[in-house]
Amino acid sequence: MSPQSRRTSSQAHRRSARHFARPASGRALGGYHLVEALIAGWRPLQRLDVDGFALLRSRGITRRANSAVAVDAPSDEASLLAAVERIEGLLAMTGEQACFRVLDVHGPEALDGLLAARGYDATGHSTLLELPLDRARTAAPHPSAEIRTGALDEDWFEAAWALAPRDGDDARATMHDILAGTPSVQVLLRSNGNGNGNGNGNGNGDDVDGGGAPVAVGRAALVEAGRGTAAILNMIAVDPQRRREGLGRAVSQTLLAIAAVQGADLALLEVEQDNAPAAALYQGLGFHPRGSYHYRKQAGAPPTPDS
Repeated sequence: MSPQSRRTSSQAHRRSARHFARPASGRALGGYHLVEALIAGWRPLQRLDVDGFALLRSRGITRRANSAVAVDAPSDEASLLAAVERIEGLLAMTGEQACFRVLDVHGPEALDGLLAARGYDATGHSTLLELPLDRARTAAPHPSAEIRTGALDEDWFEAAWALAPRDGDDARATMHDILAGTPSVQVLLRSNGNGNGNGNGNGNGDDVDGGGAPVAVGRAALVEAGRGTAAILNMIAVDPQRRREGLGRAVSQTLLAIAAVQGADLALLEVEQDNAPAAALYQGLGFHPRGSYHYRKQAGAPPTPDS
């Protein structure tokens, strides 16, 4: 990575870090284990290990599950270039263009600059957040939350798809298979059943009682992370007509509480750096920045929805 690229990446990370409080204590997850935990939390349908990279593929649905991630990639530029060219060649055989997920918490340091020099465009700048979990100090679950643990629950998936559908051929089946790939905590909140959806809640997610239509969902994948278990939060979605009522916070607190009961000692999530409302929500829950990442896509590659 060039000095200018390092300065730009560092400046972006510092800007995002200002929005989050630092933790008083808690374990940090090492780079290799962090990368593997993130992969396991949004498990791709296929994984091919290529010269120290995990090449992830899932029918083109979401960048997280359709990108190459450095796991134990070579640090010398000649070997690194050879690995990148091999990945490009493998994807070219199926008519695809390469996309790399570049994390600042796990090398190789030269990867971003190498990809930029090859004409790759940077996109999807996001912050990694973490929160050490303490079962005794975690907020209680929402009293009206429907909670499932373990395998993917079909009723929960139907609600999640209704609130956060994805575009693309076979998107529904692919999302189902991705979400079914890892045991998880799944949380669902329903409206109060009166059908008005008037958004008159008090900001604490209290205007729900489980009698009506789904208004918010969330998921925490439970994965091995070093010597412990991490809860990877994702699929947090709220009915657009019910935003700013505290439903996202209620779902997130419930996920954290149940994940801690299930043995997780660390929570991780990813938020795009221009998503100020989400940043404020997770700051309020005590999350702090662990690092950042972005994607590098070959110039001219079609967009892939979601990060």
